[in-house]
Amino acid sequence: MAMMDSKKITELLLKKYPHPKIALKFSNPLELLVATILSAQCTDVRVNEVTERLFKKYRTVKDYVNADIKTFEQEIKSTGFYKNKAKMIINAAKKLVSDFGGRIPSTMEELTTLPGVGRKTASVVLSAAFNIPAIAVDTHVLRVSNRLGLVDSDDPEKIEMQLRNLIPEDKWIFFTLSMILHGRETCKARTPLCNECVLYKICRWPEKE
Repeated sequence: MAMMDSKKITELLLKKYPHPKIALKFSNPLELLVATILSAQCTDVRVNEVTERLFKKYRTVKDYVNADIKTFEQEIKSTGFYKNKAKMIINAAKKLVSDFGGRIPSTMEELTTLPGVGRKTASVVLSAAFNIPAIAVDTHVLRVSNRLGLVDSDDPEKIEMQLRNLIPEDKWIFFTLSMILHGRETCKARTPLCNECVLYKICRWPEKE
């Protein structure tokens, strides 16, 4: 049943969001990697404000390797958890230099060896920077796919694997981006706008209004 639903959901989302785009601003894979690490527990709007200044100063992997961590912490402070994020970004840059010749790798296996890079971050980089099919399970994808009845889990990795089986591979990138937009605009965490939802009829959420 979930397989039939997933086809219909994808069709309806395609009508609503024919050209969904990632909200983070970037001009190369390195910038996207940094922005995605910064986006944990932070809004994309805030991250874009911070990276507008950051990317003018830090243009290469070596710029991050040579960064003064205390200065860097202050530069990203408003994204929250800044001490941890600063450490992860600088350590990821060091590993990029030591293991990958300073380039951003384009496989899940390689990306997830970088400090601070889990499957979600790797999926964002693969899909948005390299156009490689991937499903990134953020809070919106987790919430919406559970409410719709496509999955029944709180484990992002399990959800990713279940969605990969339900959604055709050539739709993975579109599905992720449109589900994020749908979660932000309509299927909100606290006050979902069920009366405006294009997926209302096929949604299996018992609490839908």
